[in-house]
Amino acid sequence: MNIGEKLRRLRLQKNLTQEEMADRCELSKGFISQVERDLASPSIATLTDMLECLGSNLQEFFSEKVAEKPVFAQGDMFVKEDEEQLKGSITWLIPSAQKNAMEPILVELGEGGQTQEMPPHEGEEFGYVLSGTVTLNIGGKHHKVRTGESFCLHPNAPHSIENSGKRPAKFIWVSNPPNF
Repeated sequence: MNIGEKLRRLRLQKNLTQEEMADRCELSKGFISQVERDLASPSIATLTDMLECLGSNLQEFFSEKVAEKPVFAQGDMFVKEDEEQLKGSITWLIPSAQKNAMEPILVELGEGGQTQEMPPHEGEEFGYVLSGTVTLNIGGKHHKVRTGESFCLHPNAPHSIENSGKRPAKFIWVSNPPNF
């Protein structure tokens, strides 16, 4: 971690000059300049004072928060091909979805393909059929869902989805919590 550069960015975010920061911290402008250029290292006590002047603290300053990525390209996604059961594929649309509250996937089912039967679980599931016709099977009941239609369920019974049409089907499936 480049402490000097990070301190400089914080100071500039607060619209402070080196002289103003030096006055607030009871340090010299020269020392602030040297710290920001990594030519001098402040003691922990001095660094704590500097951070207080900048509205921060040691914990916040040294935490390495990784900026979350809001947009994912096709190369970021993971695809699992399954020609036996699905006769198609599952695409995990958000690579790190397991750490989120929801997990969206794109499912492509070939003619006669079906997902594994999922046991009952807490949460909710949502789906939107992009093309084809699928059958949502919940606890022995069967519901046809066609292109442009959606489904929403609280999965309190075993459930699965199968392609009940004569052509491939494609749908978005979102589960909360993640379980795919």
